[in-house]
Amino acid sequence: MKKRVLGIDPGLANTGFGVVDFENGRYRMVSYGVITTDSSQSHGERLMKIYSHLSAIICEFEPDEAGMETLYFAKNAATAMSVAEARGVVTLCLAQHSVKLEEYTPNQIKQSVTGTASANKELVERCVKLLLGLETEPKPDHAADALAGAITHINHS
Repeated sequence: MKKRVLGIDPGLANTGFGVVDFENGRYRMVSYGVITTDSSQSHGERLMKIYSHLSAIICEFEPDEAGMETLYFAKNAATAMSVAEARGVVTLCLAQHSVKLEEYTPNQIKQSVTGTASANKELVERCVKLLLGLETEPKPDHAADALAGAITHINHS
């Protein structure tokens, strides 16, 4: 049975997404990218762009489930708040499309993809490349992190 998972790396400026199929014990990358918002737009317009683009991605790829990194506490409170708001928009969008969401800590994602919770971004990107059979590491890092979230969800479900 094939399972399609949407991984999401939420952020106000850049929300990464990655769609991964899992069938017969194999991963297959379907699509990945980043929803980018412009800092010159109003805060509400930026959140609306994340919502509308993610909604279009869900309609196009029809994921069965989703995996997203939990919010970790950053030193910068303003950054943490904007990420939390983007996460709220993502959570709402998934719920409105009836896509079940599970969340994973950064260490769970690193452990699941690389075998060690202390992995750096470069190792995560290399392991995502290997697991998905890609020719190059997925870029930018927000997209790689989203693909890692999808892989983690597959490994945990």
